[in-house]
Amino acid sequence: MLLPQEIIRNKRDGKVLSKQEIDFFIKGITNNSVTESQIAAFAMAIYFQDMNMDERVLLVSAMRDSGQVLDWQSLELDGPVVDKHSTGGVGDVTSLMLGPMVAACGGYVPMISGRGLGHTGGTLDKLDAIPGYKTTPDSAEHFRQIVKNVGVAIIGQTGDLAPADKRFYATRDITATVESIPLITASILSKKLASGLGSLVMDVKAGSGAFMPTYEASEELAKSIVAVANGAGCKTTALLTNMNQVLASSAGNALEVREAVQFLTGEYVNPRLHQVTMALCSEMLVLSGLAKDDAEATTKLQAVLDNGKAAEVFAKMVSALGGPADFVENHNKYLPKSEIIRPVYAPNSGIVQSMDTRALGMAVVNMGGGRMKSSDPIDYAVGLNGFVSIGDQVNSQQPLAMIHARSEAQFLEAERAIQRAIICGADKPESEIQIYRRIRLQDI
Repeated sequence: MLLPQEIIRNKRDGKVLSKQEIDFFIKGITNNSVTESQIAAFAMAIYFQDMNMDERVLLVSAMRDSGQVLDWQSLELDGPVVDKHSTGGVGDVTSLMLGPMVAACGGYVPMISGRGLGHTGGTLDKLDAIPGYKTTPDSAEHFRQIVKNVGVAIIGQTGDLAPADKRFYATRDITATVESIPLITASILSKKLASGLGSLVMDVKAGSGAFMPTYEASEELAKSIVAVANGAGCKTTALLTNMNQVLASSAGNALEVREAVQFLTGEYVNPRLHQVTMALCSEMLVLSGLAKDDAEATTKLQAVLDNGKAAEVFAKMVSALGGPADFVENHNKYLPKSEIIRPVYAPNSGIVQSMDTRALGMAVVNMGGGRMKSSDPIDYAVGLNGFVSIGDQVNSQQPLAMIHARSEAQFLEAERAIQRAIICGADKPESEIQIYRRIRLQDI
């Protein structure tokens, strides 16, 4: 007979857990027969003793199968089911363009996203800035039909998808066991693979605004996710991308939605954001068989931007999930705005040397544009935009950013934070690489 405490003991002592042991423990998390203290002990044992790749595959598979796994075959879709997941960053608004772009190229994108926590912004929080948009659809069947009819739907995790992860993560969050590569891998992939994906592209951030503390840790996580996802039956690759500066030109929910619409319509396209978005989309098309190589994928993706098809798909998704039918044309009318919109300047003229991107994300959080705990309310209007880039010249005419604040006190606090976070000097820094490397199964 299996006992939770014996499974914990085995992992504590560095033993390799069997499929039966892992399945039993995850089933216990799901049906509440395993206690919170046992979950905490299990997580701590994994934190210190690690898991090999076979154990990680078994853990992900058990957590994926703890609830409903979406099935797309019955819908007889005429294209592949593919998705992207990011480890999170500041100004990372790629999902809002990527989903419609890939859908416009013939893919089906059932994107189950998360909310922001700490310094990173959440895709669902951005979409909540759109009046009427429902990030929790009425049912899984409603979600499936939107994906079939529109090509993409971006929603939050429903209660019946990977329920073991919700309870497991809540315990990890209060027991200092979040920063475990096997457990991060399991948490990310259990939800994604429950979406019934044919293929997945991971965007793993590295740099001062990344979730992982070092480039080496980001690379280790990317390799773990690629190995484990493929081991669990989902074709997966990863891109390691730069988070040493804000990815878009804005950080803040309504501001990022506005920038996403401008990107899709061609009104304004940040070159750095364009490069990362195109690289991720291209990888999705090649991995899912919608393009034979990066060159063909890039041509297809640029075409759906230029002819307006990607923007049209985004508009249909917003409308299908309860938002305004004319949102793309009239987004400025619908998105909330702050009372104070003013520039912040560097204390001294110079060239931007570096950014503490995490500190810039926290500046938005402290304005009310993010949350420190899951129950915190969000002010969708506040944030920063018009960011300079590393290597830009700043002076009394060229600001570091524009602050969108509710009050003078809020503005002044954000101003101080930005001036501390963006370092200027006399020398021109080396140009930043946006895509560090691509990791495929054969690279591990």
